[in-house]
Amino acid sequence: MALQRNFSIDAQGNEGYSSKYDDDGHIKRTGTWVTASAHIVTAVIGSGVLSLAWSIAQLGWIAGPIILIIFSLVTLFTSFLLSDCYRYPDTVHGTRNPSYMQMVKNILGGTQYRFCGLAQYGNLVGITVGYTITASISMVAIKRSNCFHKHGHQVRCHTSNYPFMIIFAIIEILFSQIPDFHELSGLSLIAAAMSFGYASIGVGLSIAKIAGGNHVKTSLTGLTVGVDVTSKEKLWNTFQAIGNIAFAYAFSVVIVEIQDTLKSTPPENQAMKKATITGVTITTLFYMLCGVLGYAAFGNKAPGNFLTGFGFYEPYWLVDIGNIFVVIHLVGAYQVFAQPIYLLVENWCRKRWPESNFMAKEYHINIPSVGTYRMNMFRVIWRTLYVIFTTVIAMILPFFNSIVGLLGACSFWPLTVHFPIEMYLARAKVPKYSLNWIGMKLISVFCLIVTLVAAAGSIEGIISDLKTYKPFKSTN
Repeated sequence: MALQRNFSIDAQGNEGYSSKYDDDGHIKRTGTWVTASAHIVTAVIGSGVLSLAWSIAQLGWIAGPIILIIFSLVTLFTSFLLSDCYRYPDTVHGTRNPSYMQMVKNILGGTQYRFCGLAQYGNLVGITVGYTITASISMVAIKRSNCFHKHGHQVRCHTSNYPFMIIFAIIEILFSQIPDFHELSGLSLIAAAMSFGYASIGVGLSIAKIAGGNHVKTSLTGLTVGVDVTSKEKLWNTFQAIGNIAFAYAFSVVIVEIQDTLKSTPPENQAMKKATITGVTITTLFYMLCGVLGYAAFGNKAPGNFLTGFGFYEPYWLVDIGNIFVVIHLVGAYQVFAQPIYLLVENWCRKRWPESNFMAKEYHINIPSVGTYRMNMFRVIWRTLYVIFTTVIAMILPFFNSIVGLLGACSFWPLTVHFPIEMYLARAKVPKYSLNWIGMKLISVFCLIVTLVAAAGSIEGIISDLKTYKPFKSTN
C-alpha cells in the first residue's frame, strides 16, 4: 500500500490488509469515530478561527456569540441528517454512498446532483486557494515578527507573500501523493493537534493582554456607527462577519467522504454522529474562546487575523510558534479538502480510459522507514498541476477576510443546509406541509437569507480591495 502505515493510524499492524474487502468489494474501511473526529477538527478549525475576534467586533457582545452558537447547532443538526443518508434506503443495511455527490444523485436525482457537484467542488477549490493564502500570511508573519523584535514596532518590515506561497505549494505537491482519505488519518491527527496549539496560543495571549489592564472599547452592538465606521461600512462588515462565522463550520463539504472511512461496525451513522458531536463541541468551545477573548483583548480595533495582524508583538517567539502551528495545520487541512477533487478526476479518467497504462500502471518504490510507495504517473502529474493552479489563483487574490467570508457564504446554504434537509425529506417521506416539513423549510429559507447577505458583504469587500490592489505586485 502506498505510504499506508505511516499516514494511517487504522492499520494496527495487520499484514495482508489489501486482501480484506467489505461486502461491496471495496477495500475494508478501518476508521473509527476518533479518526473521523480528527478529520472533522482538521477541516473545521482552520483559518476561520483567526478572524473570529474581528467578526465578534463587527457584531458585538450579543449578536456575535448568538450567531456563532446558531451556526454550530445548525451544522450539528444537518450533519446528523447527512450521516443517516450514508446508506440508502436503509441506514444500516442499505447501499453505501461513498461521496456527497453520489448521495445526492441516489436520493434526489440528476438535476440536484449537478447543482451539488458545482457547489461542492467549486467550494473545495476555493478552500484550497484560501488555505494557500492563509498559510503564506502566517509564514510572512513569522518573518515580520522577528523583524519587529529586532528593529522595533515602528519599522515597516515589509515582506512579500509570493515566495511563501511557492514554498507551501512545494510541500503540498509532496503530500498530495498520499492516495486517499484512508491514508490521511495520521496527518489529520497532527493537523488537529496543531489547531489546538495555535488556538490555545491565541487564547493565552488574549488573556495576557486583558490581564495587562489596557482599556479597549467594546460594545453590545460592536463597532459604533459614526465613531468607528460609517453606516454603510457597518452594514457590509456585519454581512462579511456572518460569512466568516459560516466558513468557520464549513466541513459539510467533506463530511460524506469522512464517513466513508468508517468501518461498518458499529453502524457508520452512529459512529459519525458521535464524531460530529465531538468535533463540533470542541471547535465551538475554541471558537467562543478565540472570538470572545479576542474581542475583549482588542475591542473594536480587533485585527482581521489576530496572529498575523500583529495585535500581539511579544513574546515574539510565541507568536512565531502559533504561526508555525497554523502552517502545519493548513498542510493537513489542504489535503482533507483536496482529496475529493483528486479522486473525482482520477476515477473519471480511469473509467474513460480503462486500458491506459498511463492511468492505471503503478510503480512500487521502497522508501526506508516509510514503506512501499505506489507511484502512478497520472496521479503525480495531475495533482502537481492542481496545486500549481491553486497557488497561481492565490497569488492573484490575496484578500484574507473577504475571501473567507465569500467561501463560507457560498458553501453554507447548499451543502450544509439545503441538500441535507432535502435528502432527509425525500428519504423519510415526510408529508408535504406537515409541521416537520414546514419546520425544515423554514430553517432552509432562513439560512438562504444568511448566505445571500454574507455573500453580498464579502463581494463588496473584495471589490473594495481590488480598487487598490495590482495583481502580482507585492503589498504589505
